[in-house]
Amino acid sequence: MKNISIFLILFLIVTSCSDFLEEDLSTQITSESGALNNEAGLTAALAGTYKSLTATFTSGLGNSSTQAILMGSDDLTTHKASNKADFREFDQYKVAQQNGRLPFVWSGAYKSIQGSNNIIANYEKATGDQANINQIAGEAYFLRAYNYFWIVKLWGKAPLVLNTQTFDEAILSISSSSELEIYTQIIADLQKAETLLSDKKPMPGRACKGSAKAVLAQVYLQMAGWPLKDNAKYALAAAKAKEVIDNQATYGFGLMDKFIDLWPSETINNDGNKEEVFALNFSGVWYNSNAVYGIAARPSDESGWDDYFSEITFFKEFPEQVRKDVTFQTVLANGKPWTEFLTKHPYYKKLQGNKMDWQNALSLPLIRMAEVYLIYAEAQIKATGNTSDASALEALNKIVRRAYGLPLNTPAVQDYKTATQKQIVQEKAWEFAGEYCRWFDLVRLEMVAEVVAKKDKDDLQPLGPIQYYLPLPATETQANPNLATNKYNTD
Repeated sequence: MKNISIFLILFLIVTSCSDFLEEDLSTQITSESGALNNEAGLTAALAGTYKSLTATFTSGLGNSSTQAILMGSDDLTTHKASNKADFREFDQYKVAQQNGRLPFVWSGAYKSIQGSNNIIANYEKATGDQANINQIAGEAYFLRAYNYFWIVKLWGKAPLVLNTQTFDEAILSISSSSELEIYTQIIADLQKAETLLSDKKPMPGRACKGSAKAVLAQVYLQMAGWPLKDNAKYALAAAKAKEVIDNQATYGFGLMDKFIDLWPSETINNDGNKEEVFALNFSGVWYNSNAVYGIAARPSDESGWDDYFSEITFFKEFPEQVRKDVTFQTVLANGKPWTEFLTKHPYYKKLQGNKMDWQNALSLPLIRMAEVYLIYAEAQIKATGNTSDASALEALNKIVRRAYGLPLNTPAVQDYKTATQKQIVQEKAWEFAGEYCRWFDLVRLEMVAEVVAKKDKDDLQPLGPIQYYLPLPATETQANPNLATNKYNTD
């Protein structure tokens, strides 16, 4: 059979951590097998659809390859030598199609899309509790949209496949769809998800109505920037983010009072906390672990892997506040400061987990409520043209107050009295340092060259022109030459 990871996925093997994810199906989950004609079959199929995003070193977002592909931003870098050649290519804008880190997100996304397509094609005629079936279908629409959102942001043009529950020879020669076509489908799927999902998550690690609204706000904000530059989307982003904020109690969401309580420690594990709008859950076994956290984020001075850490300029410009103390490891256990670490860089303490390991059962937050507040602040100011908009400033200042260890709702001297888009995006960079936000913000606002110009001399320097899009994995273009003409922007 041809080696093409998107299309020849004819079954899903389902195992994972919770009761929901422990469904096991040894037969094909397809329309033809009859496995999807009832609620139990749909539940098993949904578990597999999530599992594609959490297969530790096979596919998805559960290892530091995700940090690697986002290293064009100013908050992430890697070791100058060691075994990090694949990582360095992204930081230095010279990415080969054969790069071993490329396929993780691509493959995981398309496997999850295939599972979503299977559910969407069958849920309307399935028997069982209708509310549960609607929830499952809503999550399928949500996941299909969410996966395509990653794909379009990283690769731009890509195959838009909506019927992979059945095999058609023509799909082996499919051409890529445009960014606008993909975004249009994403919006349609999220809007459909809103009508089907329940108000609250069935359990942590799954999606609810508020999750769909939050991702839709993200989508509108992204569309307002490069490459579509659809300014009308700012108002839509603000409105959708405001829906989530105004109804956060209904959805079970909210801001944690203290920034430190978002992150696991030896004594605290707040998995499933109210700030997790959407997160992936893991069992902590070798095939289903959150390997983003833990040993990948720790310095080799203390037997860590040195996979990723902070660029120097980003760290130095970070305001002195409680949030900075929580975010970074700047001292070793023996008292050595970061300037004397082997890599001479500070590390992300908040992502080091609660043990020296890669087999973590810790949840991986992909959207936090803080991002919804900052989306609202930015989009509202851009939509109204009013840098003094009271509601936008209050949304921003809640995050700023928490950063300084202050009460969320009490005005403080650190509050912004006016705020530009650039200031809000910078606050977002500090709030989500090392997470999955900064690169996408820099690209949509065409700011990559600006931050590259500020690189410290001791950080990795570009070896090629700035690339806004990644090259397609070589396995895909070899299997389907029609995809080989996909281009990525340079700035």
